[in-house]
Order: sequence, then C-alpha cells, then structure tokens
Amino acid sequence: MRTFDAFTPDNDPHREHDFGRIDHNAERVFWKIDYYDAACKFGSEDLADPAKTVRVLTIVLAEEY
Repeated sequence: MRTFDAFTPDNDPHREHDFGRIDHNAERVFWKIDYYDAACKFGSEDLADPAKTVRVLTIVLAEEY
C-alpha cells in the first residue's frame, strides 16, 4: 500500500489518494484510509494536523466488500 501510486481520475476522482486497489496472487484487494478526530469518534477537522487526526487503514479482499 505504501508504494501504490496508480491514481487516476477513475479511481481517485477527488484526488485525495485515500483509496486504492491492488491485485496480488489472483486476489483483488481494496484499501482505504479514513481520518478521525483524536478520540476516533468523528471525522477529523484538520487532516494535516497529526495532533488532531488519527488515520485508520482498512484492507479488505474485494470479494468481502
């Protein structure tokens, strides 16, 4: 996920770079980054401020999505 850079207007229409898809060993895998406030209850009010933002990476097989 760290090296993924195949963002296009089709898979990243808002240019946020927070969602992607990779194919690995005949499996399609989706990943998504969400941004929460420090308490992980609501969305972060300032995504660029690490003191106010907790990033959560979710990885799921496409067949489970």
